[in-house]
Amino acid sequence: MLLRQLYLSHMEARRFDDAFAIAEQMIEVEVMPDVARQDAARACLGLHDREAAIEHLRLASRVCPGSRRAFHLWTLGSVLYLAGRHAEAVGTLGRAARWGTTDKPLYQAQVALAKLAGGDRVRGLGAIKERLAEAPCGQGYGQFVLGELCYRMQDNAAAKQYLQRFVRRSTSGRVALAVALEGEVAHARELLNRIREQRKVSKTSSDQGSKT
Repeated sequence: MLLRQLYLSHMEARRFDDAFAIAEQMIEVEVMPDVARQDAARACLGLHDREAAIEHLRLASRVCPGSRRAFHLWTLGSVLYLAGRHAEAVGTLGRAARWGTTDKPLYQAQVALAKLAGGDRVRGLGAIKERLAEAPCGQGYGQFVLGELCYRMQDNAAAKQYLQRFVRRSTSGRVALAVALEGEVAHARELLNRIREQRKVSKTSSDQGSKT
């Protein structure tokens, strides 16, 4: 527990090298090894070493108790998705959905997004979105997923609201959370920029039409 408090203090101070070194010590102690691997992965993300983070998350999902397997698989699948490794993300998030209980609607929604990003067609996006919106897991991280689902469904107004709430929440809390969600925040901001650009193009086309 003392090592983990030290790890968290390094993360809050953005001393990611030191945080990773402490996470390695926790791995060697072999107390809650899956949590130590998850912590190591977060430090790696802070160091912009995504491949190392992926490897630690893979190991976390293997050594963890069954009660935490869905969480580790979900984290791994989310990182793979943001890395553009969509086929791997589909498989990993699908496994998370099979292990999941209360958060299953979140995992299923992310499977749908990973399939869409990989070029596959997905039926029933509206129902997938509604299940997530009505579930407790639709809050927090779920706002990010709901935002991208709405964007995919061409509901830019709803997408903007969800994504803006997610960005505000994720960038105003603890550093460790902001680091863990850095990829999601960047992706959310990219989608918000696309929405703004689409709105500009639509407005320009409308203005030109009214002049002719």
